[in-house]
This record gives sequence, C-alpha cells and structure tokens, in this order.
Amino acid sequence: MIRLSEGEIPVIEKRKPYALIAITKHGVAHARSYAEKFPYVDLYYMKKFEQGDEEARQIQLFDGSVRLLLPALFQQYKGIISIISLGAVVRMIAPLLIDKKKDPAVVVVDDKGQYVVSVLSGHIGGANALTHEFAKAIGATPVVTTASDVQKTIPVDLFGAQFGWMWDSAEKLTPVSASVVNEEHVAIVQETGEKNWWTYERSMPDHLKIYSSIDEAIHAKPQATLLITDRLIEENEKVLLENGVLYRPKSIVLGIGCNRGTAMAEIEQVIEETLAELRLSKKSVKAVASIDLKKNEAGLLEITAKYNWPFVTYSPDELNEIPMQNPSETVFKYTGAYGVSEPAAMRYANAKELLLEKKKSGNVTISIARVNFEEGE
Repeated sequence: MIRLSEGEIPVIEKRKPYALIAITKHGVAHARSYAEKFPYVDLYYMKKFEQGDEEARQIQLFDGSVRLLLPALFQQYKGIISIISLGAVVRMIAPLLIDKKKDPAVVVVDDKGQYVVSVLSGHIGGANALTHEFAKAIGATPVVTTASDVQKTIPVDLFGAQFGWMWDSAEKLTPVSASVVNEEHVAIVQETGEKNWWTYERSMPDHLKIYSSIDEAIHAKPQATLLITDRLIEENEKVLLENGVLYRPKSIVLGIGCNRGTAMAEIEQVIEETLAELRLSKKSVKAVASIDLKKNEAGLLEITAKYNWPFVTYSPDELNEIPMQNPSETVFKYTGAYGVSEPAAMRYANAKELLLEKKKSGNVTISIARVNFEEGE
C-alpha cells in the first residue's frame, strides 16, 4: 500500500503506460471494470475501498490525499485518467505543469462513466487520442475541445485498446508512430482479432496498407508494420518487427476441466506448456471456460484471478448443445455433460472447431478454441 504524506513523492510500481485513479465508491466500481476493458492502465484507488483481490489484480491502494499521489504519476506515466471531478483535477495538477512538450496527457471521466474529457496535452501529449480510445473501450462519449482535432489516424500505442489488445513490447512504439504520422508506407497484417478498428468517417489513408499475410507484407518492404496475431512469431517473420509493433488480440479461449483440489500451479504449468506447444501467446488468452460444477474450484479461481482472465462456466445442458468429436459416457456419468473442456471452449468462442482437442495432463484436461470474430461471440 502507498502511504502519502506532505513533501514526499511516493514510490509506485509502474507496469503500464497509463494510470487510472478513482477516489469514490462508484468511481472505484467503474475503475475496476475499466481496467479489464482497457488493458493499458495501472489502477490506483483509496485503501478504504479495498476488496481483497487487489494484490492478485496488481491494483495499488493508497492512503491519504490523491493530490499527494499525482507528482509521482506525473513523473512516470505517459497519461493519467482520473475518475475525479474536472475542477478538482485542474486545481491539483496546476502546480505540476511544466510545458506541453513535457506534461503527460490528463483525461477526466465522470463518476457515472458517461463522458471522457481531454484536459491536458491534447495533441502533443496524446490526451485527445487517449480520450477517443478510452471512450470507445468503456462505451462513453469523448469530449475534445481542441479547436482542430487532427487525430484521424491510428494511434499506435492505443491501437485496439478498446478491444483489449495489448502490444508485446513498447520498444518500437515511438518510431512506428513517427512512420504513421509522417505518412510513410505502413503495413497492417491481421491474422485474428476484431476487424472493426477503423472508426473514422473518412477512408483510411493510402500510406496505411492492409496485407493478407506476413509473406505478402515482407515482399512489399514497408517502412513500418502493425502486426496483429495470437501466434508466437517465427524467425523468418521477425524482419517485419525491425520497425514494427506486435499486437496481441484477446482471441484464445481455454476450456479446462480438472480433478477436485487440483493446485493452481499444476493448472498454470499445463496452460503454459500447451500454449508453447501450439506457438500461441498467453497475452491473447481471452477467458477460461468450464462446467458449473467447477465454478468454485480454488485452482481455477486462483489462476484466472492471477491473469485477470474472465472465468465462465456452463450448465451440462448448455455444454451438451455443442457438437463434440469426443463425447464421453464416463464424463456424462459424473457431470451430466458429454464433455467439459471442448464444448466449454467452443461455446464461449462461438467456434465450430478447436485449435486443440482435449488433452489430458495429470489432473488437468485442456482444450483451446479461437474466438470466431466473423460472427461475434
């Protein structure tokens, strides 16, 4: 926990590029939800609203006036999103301002989550882009008061944020952003993930070119690349990332069954080994799905809490509605369903086939499906 006191800049643990702060009961409830929908934020809120899962979810609690927390956030974060009244935010940040080339983006969200307002460093600091992308993610209305809002292209560091996409590394964000802004040839290759990411009324600029495959993009020799995939990149494909950003869409569903009392460590090991075998990124896991009988299984609750993955369970009847290649009379005898991991993964992903049919490893059975983005979940 962060203890705040006058005259001292607190020590914080920065993991993401943006900070999200809440100081009211309703604001905290919203902020916890926002942090799931918009994965680029570290969440901070007051200790009196502690709910017990903060350590597992890497949420930072503070005790004292939020005004004393802001200097540390200003120094370390690219932007700050505050669920605090606009007037209060303006008063608190006023002593911290240096100039528009150095100040972080500051955005304010109202307590009901209806509006997202760009407050400070709109163009250069990226507050306008952050306002638009965060508003998309939480379903709010963006408010940008800049006379000429020229942000009508892809914000590289926020690309796909409204869908929960994460970039693999921040190393190339700046040079690739420069390529986008300077209208250089930028290749976009998308292997999976949501397709409706271009939301502006005008057509996409000609210098942003979509390619159907990595090989096609490599042949085109772009000056920069945006690559969207849940696969681990092979050596011959890495040339695109010499000046490229790799995005991880939330596209993988893990269907999991396990024996009662299976330890979280065993479940985690099976997940990691299986994803590695399939050459899939753990950052692209969207959810874990199972049967209702497992909704209180400690190991599954612990692993999903650790990675902030939704944990969804289905009734036997819901699972039996899914056509299965490997129905089991034994599983039906004990659970009422002809399968657990396979139909659970397929149902959540709205998929007609599996990337991995059920694999038994020790006390764990795992199946993997890729989300059907053509038809939605």
